[in-house]
Formats: sequence, C-alpha cells, structure tokens
Amino acid sequence: MSVEKHASSFDEKAPSVDRDVVVQAEAVSPSIEERRLVRKLDLRIMPIACIMYLFAYLDRSNLGNARLQGLPQDTLHGDPTGVLFDWVNSVFFFSYIICQVPATILSKLCPPRIWLGCATVGWGLCSVLMATAFNFPGLLVARIGLGVFEACFGPGIPLYMSFFYTREEMGMRMAYWFGFAAVAGAFGGLIAFGIQHVHAAVADWKLLFIVEGIPTVLVGLLSMLILPNRPEETSIFNEKEREIALERMNRGIKADVGRTVTKSHIVAAFKDWRIYAAGVLYFGANCALASISAFLPTIITTFGYTNALAQLLTVPPYAVAAVYLCLNSYTSDRLQSRGIFIAAASALAGIGYILLLTVPSNNHVRYFATFCITSGTYTTIGVIIAWFAHNLGSETKKATGIPMYMAIGQCGSVLGSHLYPKTDGPRYIRGFAVTCALQFVAAIAALVLTISYRIDNKRRDRKYGKPVPDAPVDTSELADQAPMFRYTP
Repeated sequence: MSVEKHASSFDEKAPSVDRDVVVQAEAVSPSIEERRLVRKLDLRIMPIACIMYLFAYLDRSNLGNARLQGLPQDTLHGDPTGVLFDWVNSVFFFSYIICQVPATILSKLCPPRIWLGCATVGWGLCSVLMATAFNFPGLLVARIGLGVFEACFGPGIPLYMSFFYTREEMGMRMAYWFGFAAVAGAFGGLIAFGIQHVHAAVADWKLLFIVEGIPTVLVGLLSMLILPNRPEETSIFNEKEREIALERMNRGIKADVGRTVTKSHIVAAFKDWRIYAAGVLYFGANCALASISAFLPTIITTFGYTNALAQLLTVPPYAVAAVYLCLNSYTSDRLQSRGIFIAAASALAGIGYILLLTVPSNNHVRYFATFCITSGTYTTIGVIIAWFAHNLGSETKKATGIPMYMAIGQCGSVLGSHLYPKTDGPRYIRGFAVTCALQFVAAIAALVLTISYRIDNKRRDRKYGKPVPDAPVDTSELADQAPMFRYTP
C-alpha cells in the first residue's frame, strides 16, 4: 500500500481522532497505575538485565587484565610482537558480527526469557573454558563461542526493552544497562587487582576467567525465572497491568502480536541508509571501546606505573564514564533529542585522543585524557542504542536494523583490537591517531542523522499534519515510513 493511500485513510479517520484527543492527551501524562507498572518493570527487568550485561562485558574484556597476569607467557609462547594476543582479542568480534542479525531475528520467535537466559549460560561456560586453554587454538575456540552467545544477547536487549518501555523512558534504561559496561571496566580492574594478590595454586589469569565465568552461568539460570516474556504473554501482569503495558507498547507505532516476523520489514532495514550511517557512527565508537577495554591497563603502564597499580588506575575513568553516560541519557530523554548529545560525546573522546598524541610527557594530562575517552565513548554507544530502539517503526525492522548497525560497528572493534601492538609502544601513535579520526567521523555522522530526522519530521508535519502525541500509528506495513510516524531526532 502506498504512502498516499495511508495518508488518505488518516484523513478519513480524522473525526474519530479528534474525539480521542482528550483520551490521548491524558495518556501523555502517566497515570498512577502506569507509574506503578513502570516501577514493577524496573524492579523485575533492570537489575537482572544490568547484571547480565556486567558479566557479558567482564567476560568479553577481561583479556586485557589477563594479559598483565601472564596469559601470553603461559599459552602464546611469550608473544613478543603482541600479534597472537591481538587475534585472540579480535576473533570474538568475528563470530559476534556474523551472528547478530540472524540471532536477533530468530529471537522474535522464541520466549525472550529463555532466549536471553540460555545465551548468558552459554557465554559463561565459554569464559570458564578459557581457563582450560593451553595454546593459541584453544583460546581462539573459546573466544569464538563467547562471540556467538553474546551475539544472541547484546542486540536482543534493546529490542526486548522496547516491548516494555516508551521512547521517553528508553534513554535512562539503556544508560543504566550499558553503564554496567563501564562498571564492568572498573569492577574488572578491582577483581584483577585482588586476584593478583591471592597467590593461589592456579595461575592468576586462569583464576580470573573462572571467577568471572561461573557467576555468569548462575545469573543466566536465574534470568530464566525472573525476566518476563512479551507483555501479551507474561504471567506477571494482572489484566489491568496487561492493558496498560499493551497501550504503552503501541504508542507511536503498532506493535506485533505474538511471535511474528514481517519479511518486507527485513528488506526495508537493509535498504535504509540511516542504519548504515548509524553503523559508521557505531564503528568509530566501538573502535575506541574495544581498544580501551583491552589495552587501558597496558596504556596506563606506559605512564610508568606497575602492573598492579595500572589495574587499579583503570577504575576511576570507568566510574566517571558511567556518571557522564547517565547525565547525558537523562537529558536526552527529557529533551527527546539524541543526535546532538552523541556528536558532543564523540568529539569529547576525540579530544582525549588528541591529548594522548600531543602530550607525551605529562602523565596527569594523559590520565585525564583516558577520562575523556571512556566518558565520550560509553555515552556515544549508550545513547545511540536508545536512539534506534524506537526509530525504526516496527519490531521486525528493529530486530533487523539494531543488529545491523551493531554488526557494522563491531567491525570497528576488530580494528581497535589490532591498533596497539607492543611494537608501537609506548607512544602508540598510529592507534591513537586512527581512533581519534574515527571519533570525529562519528560526530559528523550523528549530526547528519539528527538533521535528516528533523527535516523528515517537518516534511511529514507539513504534508500530513502533526500527530496526536503518543497516539497509535499503523506501522504494520510501512514501518517508520508510515505518514504519522515521527522520529526522535
């Protein structure tokens, strides 16, 4: 059906929309029942989802800490060039990239709590198995498995949360969730610091994988009991709560009913240039994120500190990044504007890399630069996840588009994990310069996207009129191209 036919159908229904204006206006202001439902969802979903991501990120990024605890010497024959370690780090992203789109589309056909719980158990087992590796191929196999199972989780969570949270609420929830990646960075440094002083019979790096892997399996099993299924399926709601949840699910779009996939929306996602622009943005941010998570302890040792102290000094940059991410997400939720905040955060990360490149001798300035990089990078990724969770129009297009831009972005993670070989130390000029340039490219991509969304919204306002706030919009055929659908710029 064409856009013009949809527009005429809206015109024909205009009188009924007018009669509903009062009802819809009331829906804008959350009722007491709705606020109570949101609190219930927050208590039920957010703690376990955040803990799952904490362990996902710990299990993904603990390789940087293990490097300082003797992993290359025990399994990679010392790895004097650092190339083998780079491949162990980056091979995770190959399976993670390849599996994201099919895994997220397939997740639409499964009960969410079972899907997410099994994925968590899977990568937890892979993390534990890394402790049993005794050579390069063994580490590679475990990291590939880790990537497969995390691909079932990472893009699935924004899709899952969009079933329960509105676009005005999504930014902060994604900040809390993704902020646990920053918490994991800080927490991982503390765990590594503690393990380094245990002096156990097992090698420190092996103990690190075991300590961070076994709790992940337990969290996965627990999530199968705690997380709710889709609003129309879950048993945790009474009838009034289910009615409110379904109304919230249909604000500004038309949600799917049951486990369905719309093939035309999969094709539409692959044809949408904005998803590729988001991929470029995500590419730059992930290049910085992957290199920082794997190499921040090593970079801090170039300031002249011991390995143990370097582990400890990784904590404050991550802690500040979590706070900065939450502040930006809260403000972007209130203003319903994402692109400007992403552009500013990417530019902040770029400035951090400029400081590392231009100030080789002042360790205080260089340490401050790591705060800029972590704060800018984590904020960019946290806000873009919230941005596209409600900007693609339909569940199927979200299930395709979200892992698409994430998969493109994770290619940046592969690049980032190869930019800091030992032979480039202690200055790492090539790595810092490439990542710096990518941060400013990401800032430009964010500005292009936000301007594009604003122009499109104004064009639709002129052509079809302004929609009633939070009124349901039939996106079942045209997804985000429906005449009354509006983007968050």
